Amino acid sequence: RHKPAEQVKDVFVHITKENDAGIWVSGAKVVATSSALTHYNFLAQSSATVTEDPSLSVMFIVPMNAPGVKMFCRVSYEQTANTVGQPFDYPLSSRFDENDAILVLDNVFIPWEDVLVLRDAQKILSFHPASGFMHGYCFQGCTRFAVKLDFLAGLLAKALRATGGDAFRGNQAALGEVIALRHMFWSFSNAMAHNPIPWANGAVLPNLEAALAYRTFMSEAYPRVIDTVRRVVASGLIYLPSSARDFDNPEIDRYLAQYVRGSNDMGHVERIKIMKLLW
Repeated sequence: RHKPAEQVKDVFVHITKENDAGIWVSGAKVVATSSALTHYNFLAQSSATVTEDPSLSVMFIVPMNAPGVKMFCRVSYEQTANTVGQPFDYPLSSRFDENDAILVLDNVFIPWEDVLVLRDAQKILSFHPASGFMHGYCFQGCTRFAVKLDFLAGLLAKALRATGGDAFRGNQAALGEVIALRHMFWSFSNAMAHNPIPWANGAVLPNLEAALAYRTFMSEAYPRVIDTVRRVVASGLIYLPSSARDFDNPEIDRYLAQYVRGSNDMGHVERIKIMKLLW
């Protein structure tokens, strides 16, 4: 990054050759989430890599089985979770891992019908706002994030109930703040849906002001929620058995039933289930 993009073209996706059939491209992209599970990838660009070198101004769709396409995946949380534990112990990562990857293109052929933008820096720079792509991905991202906050707010409330922490005024206020953040992002989502802006040929797009507000505050809100969870649930997230197999051993399970039971008449299995999910 300390050099201009055209000086490190071997890293960035760029055109290496062209003929009547299409173009050949090389370079890498991150982070290619779920690429190992998709049939096609849409490869776009940001303004940071648009330069006076026209070979860097390209946008296209590529099939994942095209010769020269390589994927270097990060470690699989799902594999790790199912190797060292059970779905009870890792309820989310054992089931819902979206594996990320470095997507490498080693002289990959792209036919003309899959090329979207070719050597046009102005079209590259205007694509995200003019095509409605920015409005759409913010709308999807905000709505998904609001649903995630629904889940976390409810789970935090259950965790405080399990530990008896819901009786403390400070914890009640902290939970209230998480719920207020949930309300805020649903408000952004609703504003995008119900207060759209005009686009082309009578179509409309999600409200851009609400979309940009979501982009601004999401990266602040999520760490804040996680910090709140760690502060108010505290050691409740830590003192847990390492495996659900402990329940199958009566010599261990009777101790867990006594010492790891929850407040408000909650049994130990339910309390441990909540805490492992929150962790």
